[in-house]
Amino acid sequence: MVRSARSSPHGPRASRFPRGHVALERALSKLRIASRTEAQRRIRNGDVTVNGRVVRDPLAAVHPDRDRIAIGGETAARAAWRTIAFHKPRGVVTTRRDPEGRRTVFDALGEASEGMVAVGRLDLASSGLLLLTSDTQLAEWLTNPAHRIVRRYAVTARGFVSDDDCAALERGTGGLRAASLRVLKRSRRETHLIVELTEGKNREIRRLFAAIGAEVTRLLRIAYGPIELGSLQPGEWRALTRDAFSRL
Repeated sequence: MVRSARSSPHGPRASRFPRGHVALERALSKLRIASRTEAQRRIRNGDVTVNGRVVRDPLAAVHPDRDRIAIGGETAARAAWRTIAFHKPRGVVTTRRDPEGRRTVFDALGEASEGMVAVGRLDLASSGLLLLTSDTQLAEWLTNPAHRIVRRYAVTARGFVSDDDCAALERGTGGLRAASLRVLKRSRRETHLIVELTEGKNREIRRLFAAIGAEVTRLLRIAYGPIELGSLQPGEWRALTRDAFSRL
């Protein structure tokens, strides 16, 4: 059954589709059949059918894996499942388009990123493991704070970070908290640590260390859940299989 998100009293943004369902306009976009704008136009023009029935509501709920979606009489086939591990270099932004004209991860990957979305973000000055996938449900699952997927980082902070400082970061401050910290080495000049997070809030590590008066000078993500950066060099990527996520 095709349902419309408009049935929600709070509007389409607040509605919840059944598990595995998305808006028809989004399904066409994710299937790389049409852009979101083009999909909306084709749907309203009556060019799109779902299970043989014309649907004119772009927000109608469909299940891309089960429903037979056709546009202009041609069946829209789901793109092959693809997920990659990418070593994001510093100075590259995790967005599809940047209004300031900075280089994006999609610019860096080119055709390798076609049809994929980034799983979370790494800020401009951070580097390391970034996952990209064609599976939007996997991306949403991995970034859902309720699932507490561990992100592991190699961190260099300016100055001496004491054991008391580490304990304070694990207790939390200002709504932020490190799941764990391990000091690799430290001196008066700088401290090297391994830090684990389970939520991945915006600039969380930098804000945590700022709360104890320490500046992060290097931030490298080395693992996201069961996936590790390994030997990937900045700008390099490798393909992943579904089995790589089987432990989740």
